[in-house]
Amino acid sequence: MLNLLKNEWMKIFKRAGTYVMIGLLLFFVTVMAAFIKYQESGGTVPDNSDWQRGIEMQNETLTKELEEYGDTFTPEMRHSYESDIAIGQYRLEHNISPNDSYSVWSFVQDASFVIEFVGMFSIIIAAGIVASEFNWGTIKLLLIRPIRREKILLSKYVTVVLFSLMLLALLFSYSAILGGILFGTPGEVSPYLRYQDGQVIETSMFVHLLTYYGLNSINLFMLTTMAFMISAAFRNSSLAIGLSLFLMFMGGTVTSLVAMRYDWAKYILFANTDLMQYLDGSPLIPGMTMGFSVIMLIIYFLLFQFIAFYTFKKRDVAA
Repeated sequence: MLNLLKNEWMKIFKRAGTYVMIGLLLFFVTVMAAFIKYQESGGTVPDNSDWQRGIEMQNETLTKELEEYGDTFTPEMRHSYESDIAIGQYRLEHNISPNDSYSVWSFVQDASFVIEFVGMFSIIIAAGIVASEFNWGTIKLLLIRPIRREKILLSKYVTVVLFSLMLLALLFSYSAILGGILFGTPGEVSPYLRYQDGQVIETSMFVHLLTYYGLNSINLFMLTTMAFMISAAFRNSSLAIGLSLFLMFMGGTVTSLVAMRYDWAKYILFANTDLMQYLDGSPLIPGMTMGFSVIMLIIYFLLFQFIAFYTFKKRDVAA
C-alpha cells in the first residue's frame, strides 16, 4: 500500500499543473495580505474606550426590537439577535473588550475564504486521478500487477485526501506566518466567544481557527469524494470537474431555496455540509442537529465510495 501511495504522489507532483495550483494558492493569500496591509496603513480607527456603554446601548436596542418584532423573525434572525445580546452581556460581566487590533489570528480567519480554491484544486486532482489513467491507457499497467483493484483505487483516494490536507495545512501555516510578519501577534489574545445552546462559550482563538478550518472543509471533502466517484464510475474527468464545481457554487444556494418550502430538504447533502451552523448559527431547517448531519454525511460518503469501488471493480478495462 505504501508503494502505491508513493507512486500516486509522484504522479501528482510530476504534473506542472500541481505547482501552478500551489503557486496560485500562495498568490491569493499574499495579494489579500498586501491589500489589507495597504488599507491598514491608510489610517487607523481609535479604540472605543467607553465600549461598555456602547454594548449596553446595543443590547437595549436589540432587546427592544426582539420583543416588538420577534414573532416575525426567521429562526436565523432570532438566533442572531439572541447571540449578540448574550455575547454583549458576557463581555460586560467578564470585562472582555471588543477592541481587538487586527493581528495574525484575524488574518488567518479572513484567509479561510481561500478554502474554496483548495476545494477547486482538490476536485481537479480527484477528477483526473482515475479518469486520466483510462485516457492515457496506463490503467492496464496497474491492473496487470498482482494487486487487487480495491487496493489500487483506495491508494488513489487516500492520495487525493492527503493532497487536500496538504493544501489546507499550507494555507493555514502560510497565512499564519505571513499574518505574523505583517500584522504581528496581539499582546493579549482575547478569547473567541460563541453562543451555543443558550449560553456563551469561551474558547481560545487558535482552537477556534482550527475548528473553523476543519468544519469549513467538510464541503470540500464531500465534493472531492463525489468527483472521485464520478471519475471512477464514468472515466470522464471533464464531467467530474464540471458537475462538482457546479454543485460547489450552486448546491448550497439551491438547497436553501428548497428548504424554504420543504422540510425534506434536510436530507440533501448540502443541507448538512455546513456544520458551523450548529456552532455559530442556527440549523437550516428547525429540528436538525449536528448528530443528524454527521449521519447524513456518513451515508453520502459510503454511497459515493460504494459506487466508485463497485464500478471500478466490475467494469471491463481491457479495451
